[in-house]
Amino acid sequence: MFSHIMVGSNDIDRSQRFYDAVLGVLGAGKPLRNDAKTGQTRLFYRHDGNTFCVTEPINGDAATCANGGTIGFKCDSPEQVQQFHDVAVAHGGTSIEAAPGLRESPMGPMHLAYVRDPDGHKLCAIHRAG
Repeated sequence: MFSHIMVGSNDIDRSQRFYDAVLGVLGAGKPLRNDAKTGQTRLFYRHDGNTFCVTEPINGDAATCANGGTIGFKCDSPEQVQQFHDVAVAHGGTSIEAAPGLRESPMGPMHLAYVRDPDGHKLCAIHRAG
């Protein structure tokens, strides 16, 4: 259903350091770095047929995060959820909500961790148990 997800950044080099580390936990390699004709730099991380992009806003305004928006990253194990969280915090992210761990939900048990990236975007690492 999705072709890609793109978030804005006010410091593309800081974002690259953060996402290189965090997405590396999931197996993503270095991004394709693209300089748009309009002068903005964009990073394209590709992994398992998915694309996650980080861009300096093309309109020249400051990048802002979506209030109520969350980007979820599928993890292979509860340990990978914890590692995603820990690497994110070690690279300038902020741990938010409850501590990483098991949650019960109407969709069944799942391991979750929530962080905000250095620009404030809310990220979720998730592993569905069972």
